[in-house]
Amino acid sequence: MEKIIDESKQGTSLVIEANEKNARKLYIESYGCQMNFSDSEIVASILAKEGFNTTQILEEADLVLVNTCSIREKAEQTIRKRLEQFNAVKRHRPAMKVGVLGCMAERLKHKFLEEEHIVDLVVGPDAYKDLPNLLEEIDNGREAINVILSKEETYADISPIRLNSNGITAFVSITRGCDNMCTFCVVPFTRGRERSRDPQSIINEINDLYERGFKEITLLGQNVDSYLWYGGGLKKDFDKASDIQKATSVNFAQLLDLVASRFPKMRIRFSTSNPQDMTLDVIHTMAQYHNICKSIHLPVQSGSNRILQAMNRLHTREEYFELIDNIRRIIPECGISQDMIAGFPTETEQDHQDTLSLMQYVKYDFGFMFAYSERPGTLAARKIEDDIPEEVKKRRLAEIIDLQQQHSMERTQAQIGKIVEVLVEGNSKKSDQHWMGRNTQNTVVVFPKENYRKGDFVNVKITSCTSTTLIGEAIGYGQMQ
Repeated sequence: MEKIIDESKQGTSLVIEANEKNARKLYIESYGCQMNFSDSEIVASILAKEGFNTTQILEEADLVLVNTCSIREKAEQTIRKRLEQFNAVKRHRPAMKVGVLGCMAERLKHKFLEEEHIVDLVVGPDAYKDLPNLLEEIDNGREAINVILSKEETYADISPIRLNSNGITAFVSITRGCDNMCTFCVVPFTRGRERSRDPQSIINEINDLYERGFKEITLLGQNVDSYLWYGGGLKKDFDKASDIQKATSVNFAQLLDLVASRFPKMRIRFSTSNPQDMTLDVIHTMAQYHNICKSIHLPVQSGSNRILQAMNRLHTREEYFELIDNIRRIIPECGISQDMIAGFPTETEQDHQDTLSLMQYVKYDFGFMFAYSERPGTLAARKIEDDIPEEVKKRRLAEIIDLQQQHSMERTQAQIGKIVEVLVEGNSKKSDQHWMGRNTQNTVVVFPKENYRKGDFVNVKITSCTSTTLIGEAIGYGQMQ
C-alpha cells in the first residue's frame, strides 16, 4: 500500500515515436503504482535498441508484455484475465510471444511458466537489462525466466523513454526496493532490499528532461525519505561503509536541496514518504525552496497503535501527530495525503474509531483508501488470520471514505478567494476551452484558456470548487514562469 495507484491509468498501453529501422513490434501494458509505469519506460528503452517499436494494436505485436502489480488481489485478477485474452490472440498468431514483468512475475514465476504454461517469458523488476538474452531464448523456442533480485541494480545508466508523456511532467526513480517489512506488503519480497541511485545520474536525467522542455519532475521510490547514496550498495550495509563514504554520503534532504537549487525553473515533487523516515531537515528544505511543491503523501494505514504494531509500522499514532504538527508549523500551507487500510486482521471497532479520530486531527487533502485483502507471501498472510468479515470491512471503508470526502471539501473550500500558481498540463477533461493543471498542494485546478499555453505557470484566483477540483480565473503568469 506504500505506493500510489492511479485507477485511471491501469492497463494503459504505452507507445513511443517509431524508429524506422526497427522491424519488430512491442505491446506493453502497465498496472500498479508509478514505479511500474516508470519501469515500463526503462523496458521500452532497452527493447528499442533490440529492434522493437511500440504499438497500441495488440493483434500486430510480436512481443506482448504486461508489467504487473501484486499489491492488491484485484490487480492480480485483472492481469490474469488479460493474459487469457493475450493467449486467445496468440492462438491465431503463434509466433507472438507473451511475457510477464514486475512484482507478479517475481512472486508467481514457476506457476506462470511450469504449471499454467500461459507465458513464454517471466522477468522480475531487477532483471530488465537481461531482456536481450531472454528474448534470444524465447526466439529459439525456449521459455525464459530471470527473477533474481539485485543488491546493486538501480537502472541509473538507462535513459527512460517517456511513454505517453504530456511533455510537461515526468517521474524520476531515485531508489529501488524497500527495507520496511510491513506485514501487509509484498514489495520487499518482489522488489528486494533498498538501494539508492547515484545522485549524479539523477541530476543528468533531470537535466535531459529540462532541456527537452519538461517543467515538473517527481522523485520516485517505494520510500524516498530513506534515500541514502554512499557509493553504491544496500542501505542496510551503510554501517559497514568507510569513514570517507559516510562523510560524503547524500541523504534525501541533501538530494532535494541539490535538485531544487540546480533546477530553479522546474517544480519538484516526491513520493512516497514513510512517517518513520521523514526528518525535519526534509521539511525545512521544502520550506526553503519555492520550486519544491508543498505536498506530502504520508501513508499512515491506521490510527490505532495496536494495529500499527500488528502491521509492523515503525511509528506510533503519537509520533505521527508530532510529525504532522511539525509540517503544519514549518509549512502551514502544505497539502497532506494518506493511504489507509480498513479491516486489517483483529481490527476492533475501537481501532476503527482511532483511525477516524486521526483523520479528524489531520484533515487530509485527499487519500487512497482500501479494504484489507490478504496478499500471498506477506507476513500477515503467513501469521495473522484474516478474521474481519467482508461486510464489516466495507462498512468501515465507507465511513473512512465519507470522512475523507468531507475533509477534501473543507480543504478545497479554504482555497476560494486565494491566488494559486498552476502548471498547465493540458485540456480539462470536461471542456477543451479550459486548461487543467495542479497547484503546489497537488490539487487539480481548472480555468479558461485565454492566451496561456500548455507548460505555462499561471496565477489563478480561485472562485469555486468541488471536493477534488479548484475552479478559477487566470490573472497573470506565476513566479516560476
